[in-house]
Amino acid sequence: MNVRPIVALLAITLLCARTSGAQTQHQPRGTATDVTNAEVMATVQKTASAPTSDQAIRVVSVNNDYNVSIGVVHRAKREASQTGGAIEHSQITEVYHVISGNGTLVTGGTITSPTESAPTSTVVTVLNGPSTGGATVENGVSRQVGPGDVIIIPPNTPHWFKEITSDQIVYLVVRMDPHKVLPAGYGAK
Repeated sequence: MNVRPIVALLAITLLCARTSGAQTQHQPRGTATDVTNAEVMATVQKTASAPTSDQAIRVVSVNNDYNVSIGVVHRAKREASQTGGAIEHSQITEVYHVISGNGTLVTGGTITSPTESAPTSTVVTVLNGPSTGGATVENGVSRQVGPGDVIIIPPNTPHWFKEITSDQIVYLVVRMDPHKVLPAGYGAK
């Protein structure tokens, strides 16, 4: 699956959102950053045997205004009795593009058994910034997701894969970081 067109579309959408509205002065030009399909697929393969993986490929500073992170996440199918994995991020917007697999994603509602992520954890320092995890999400909106689907998850929105109906679900994640809590330059070549 070639994810390059989706990454380009997301970057254009973010740029348009940042530059829309009345402006009277010229915006500085930036430098484009490539994340190739080969890099995405290499990350998918590198973590394919782990039951759950979230790997940042690159975190880029955009004109010193905000950071954007590109990564790959996969989650293995689990027993129906198992819970865990519910999370929300206080400063990051995430955009998921499902590469393979199917599942039920729940967003909104309330996280059960919430616990703040440790400030020194990889979740906070590299992946998502300040976050709260928990067992499940109650009273959220459930939706079936599969290859090609794109989901936008704003800050402070609980989210959780209630069920993964295939062996695993793999998705590209774009994280918009207006507060620059993620480490710009991470994964840079």
